[in-house]
Amino acid sequence: MKTFYSHGKLLLTAEYVVLDGARALALPTKFGQTLSVEAYAEEKLIWQSIDYKGNVWFKDEFIITNGQINSSHTPNNDISIRLIEILNAAKILNPDFLKDGKGYTVSSKLEFPNDWGLGSSSTLLNNVAQWANIDAFALSNATFGGSGYDIACAQNDSAIVYQIENSMPLIKNISFNKEFEDQLFFVHLNRKQNSRDSIKTYRDNKTDTEAVILKINDITSQLITSDSIATFNALIQEHECLIGEVTNQTPIKKRLFSDFKHQIKSLGGWNGDFVLATGEKEYIDSYFTSKGYTTIVSFKDMIL
Repeated sequence: MKTFYSHGKLLLTAEYVVLDGARALALPTKFGQTLSVEAYAEEKLIWQSIDYKGNVWFKDEFIITNGQINSSHTPNNDISIRLIEILNAAKILNPDFLKDGKGYTVSSKLEFPNDWGLGSSSTLLNNVAQWANIDAFALSNATFGGSGYDIACAQNDSAIVYQIENSMPLIKNISFNKEFEDQLFFVHLNRKQNSRDSIKTYRDNKTDTEAVILKINDITSQLITSDSIATFNALIQEHECLIGEVTNQTPIKKRLFSDFKHQIKSLGGWNGDFVLATGEKEYIDSYFTSKGYTTIVSFKDMIL
């Protein structure tokens, strides 16, 4: 049996504008996804996807004919169709992939709930890329698209600064250990944000980004070296205002949590998944649970 693993992701800075070359601070998570592949007697793929509780939430069979992967029946769900697309894209990038005349049972297991937005797609792509011995960024570009920061997080064990330059990903590993990390919490907004929808919203609504990107780059650098929660709070507040202006969106604190006494920052596509909230644990727990947001994860429990 072969086993592949990829880390989940959270984007702390440069959401949206990372697509246009801004320097982003991204954080791989302790939660990820495993892909296990074992030989099977017939030339087919027996696929199952398992959730974080150990329950099978998806299964299908795929056959390999004339160098193409297809469902053994007419695919009737988006997941089967998307998996076929990913596997065939992998075969285009490496024609020798699944060309050995063998079959396989494949098990993909998530370590986090499907709706957390930590990268169920990017971790799957990176695992398939490892299995197929291809470039995960190329596979991502051929299927889901996006900036690729999530693929970079899948492959790294520490915080990274991520930037696209001349259409190529630049990745720098950094240390992001803060003495005030006990005041950093990730709060789930009880809904999943579709990354492709977020990108479309940005493309449709963005204003001139050149000046904003310079400011975001500076904030990214300052957040990395920040040594107090007061400085950190001021920087993420400024960041929220800048992204709100360039995307014509209202920052999440102003829209939903105006009475929150510290700071809140969106992570990745706005209006879904996790936000970062700062403050004392007792206040964070009391405030958000009273408003119906009960999934609260500490920085220490979430981030590698």
